[in-house]
Amino acid sequence: MSVGIIMLCHTAFDRAAEVARFWASGSSPVVIHVDRRVGAADYRGFVQALADLPHVSFSPRHVCEWGTFSLVAATIAAAGQMLSLHPDVRHVYLASGSCLPLRPHRDLADYLAANPDTDFIESVTTRDVPWIVGGLADERFTLRFPFAWRKHRRMFDDYVRIQRFLGIRRRIPDGITPHLGSQWWCLTRRTLASILDDPRRAIYDSYFRRVWIPDESYFQTLVRLYSTRLESRSLTLSKFDIGGKPHTFYDDHLQLLRRSDCFVARKIWPRADRLYQTFLAPAAALAERAEPNPGKIDRLFSKAVERRLYGRAGLYMQSRYPAQDRENGKTSAPYSVFHGFSDLFEGFDIWLGKAIGGRVHGHLFAPGRAEFAAGERIFNGALPDSAALRDYNPRAFLTNLVWNARGERQCFQFSPRDTQGCNRFMATDANAQISVVSGAWAVPLFRKPDSFGAIRAEAARLQKIEAEHLRLLRGADVKARVRIWPMAEFLESPMENLQTIIDEINPRAPRRLSEAPRMADLTGFAQFLQNLKNQGMQPTLMGDFPVTHDWRPAEPTRGRPSLVQ
Repeated sequence: MSVGIIMLCHTAFDRAAEVARFWASGSSPVVIHVDRRVGAADYRGFVQALADLPHVSFSPRHVCEWGTFSLVAATIAAAGQMLSLHPDVRHVYLASGSCLPLRPHRDLADYLAANPDTDFIESVTTRDVPWIVGGLADERFTLRFPFAWRKHRRMFDDYVRIQRFLGIRRRIPDGITPHLGSQWWCLTRRTLASILDDPRRAIYDSYFRRVWIPDESYFQTLVRLYSTRLESRSLTLSKFDIGGKPHTFYDDHLQLLRRSDCFVARKIWPRADRLYQTFLAPAAALAERAEPNPGKIDRLFSKAVERRLYGRAGLYMQSRYPAQDRENGKTSAPYSVFHGFSDLFEGFDIWLGKAIGGRVHGHLFAPGRAEFAAGERIFNGALPDSAALRDYNPRAFLTNLVWNARGERQCFQFSPRDTQGCNRFMATDANAQISVVSGAWAVPLFRKPDSFGAIRAEAARLQKIEAEHLRLLRGADVKARVRIWPMAEFLESPMENLQTIIDEINPRAPRRLSEAPRMADLTGFAQFLQNLKNQGMQPTLMGDFPVTHDWRPAEPTRGRPSLVQ
C-alpha cells in the first residue's frame, strides 16, 4: 500500500460510500470521519454500507463547525488512526465526502511512488495570499475567536471589535510562522507522524484552537517544521467563486474536469450521476496522463468570476441590475444619435438608411410614441412603441433596443421636442455617437402658421431644453463621441460634415457619399430669427445667420456632391 485516504463526511452518504469503495478497490485503506451531528440512523446505515470492506474504518466522531478547531480535531483523530492501523501507508491523502476521484487509483499511487518524500500541501504566508475574500488575514492569528462565525455571528463580530479597541494581540508560539492554504493535502507518513508526535503539539493545539479557520492554517503551518521536500500545491482541484465559496461541479463540467488532469475534484453535486458513473467506472486502458495542472481551466474560472462581477455589457436583468455609472458598459453595442438632422433635412432617416445600408429609426423618444424604423409598432424582443412604457424607464428602453438588435447598428433621431429622460445616460455611454446641429429645432417653427407670440414662447422653451442638453454633452464626465455644430456652421459644408459621421459609422465604406439629403427650404429663415430677436427672444444656438440676404448653399467644388434644394 502506498496511499491512505482520510474522508471527512457529513452528508450525501450514498455518494461518499461509492467513493470510499472506489478507493478501497485500489487497495488503499480508508479512514472516515462522520460529523457527530449526523443522526444515529444515518450513521449506522453508512457504516453498514461499507461493512464488507476490511480496509475501511471509522474514526472517533467530533461535532464539526465551520471555521473552528473541530475540523482540525477530526482530521487529527482520523490521521492518528490511519498511521496506527496501517503501518505500510507512505502517503496520507485528505479528502471530503463531496470529493470525486478523476483518475484511476493506479495513477495516484504511481505518482506518489515517484515522489516518495514530497508533501503536497498549499502553504503560503498571509502577505502572499491574494485569495482571502471578505475575511481576516493577519488578524486571524493575532486575535482570539472563541465563537463560531456561522452560529454566533453577532458575538463573533462584537468580540473582534472589542479586541481591536483594547489593542489585544496574541503571541504566536515560538518557532512557527503562520501559513495558509487549502485544507485538502497529501502528506508523507514521516511528516504527518512528526506533526502528530511533536512534543510541543499541546502548545500548538491550544494556540490554533482560537485561530479563525484553523483547518486552512494548522497543517499548513506545522508542515514547515518537518517537511524535507514540500510542493506548495494541492492535488485536489478546488475552485472558489468571488464570495469565497467553493464552486460546485455538475454533469456538464465533465470535459472540464477531464482537462484538468487532477487526481481529485471538489466539490461535486450529489446528484451529478454522469460524473460519478464516468469517474468511478473501472479503469480502461488509458494513454499516459499529464502532470496535474488545474491551471488549464483557470482561464474559464477567471471568466466566470469576471462575468459574475461585471456581467455582460449592456445586459440588465433581475439577477444583475447595477447601480448607475457602475455598469460594465451601459449598452451592448455602438449606436448613433442624430440631433436636429430631421428638422434640417426632409426624409433624413430614409436617406441615412441608404447611406449606411441599415435600419434607421425616427424619433424614438417622441412624445406620442417610439418611432421605430419603417413605422413598426413592435421592435425586436417584443419591445412596444408605447410612450408610457418607454418613459417609465427610458434607460431600460434604450438598452433593450440596442441589446435586442445586436449585430446591427441602431441610429435614431432626436430633438428638444422629445422626452429628455435618457440624455445623461447617452452622454456618459461610450457606445454612443451623438451628432448635434444646434438650433435646427427652429426650422419647423419657421414654417408653422401659428401666431408669432405662440411661436416665440415655443422657441424659448425649446432653446432652453437644447441649451441644457448641450451643457450636458460638454461635461467632464461625457464618454460618448460628441460632435456639435451650430446650424450656420454646419450649413457651410454639410456634405463634408455628413461624410465625417458616415465614415465613423461605417469606416469600411467603399466610396464617398454620392447623394445628398434634401434640405428644408430656408428662404426667409434669417429674417425669422431676426423677428424673434425683435420680439425679445434671443436665439443663440443657430450661429451667425446674416439678415441681409437669405441663405444659399455654397457653390460646389469639383468632385463634391451638391445639396438638392
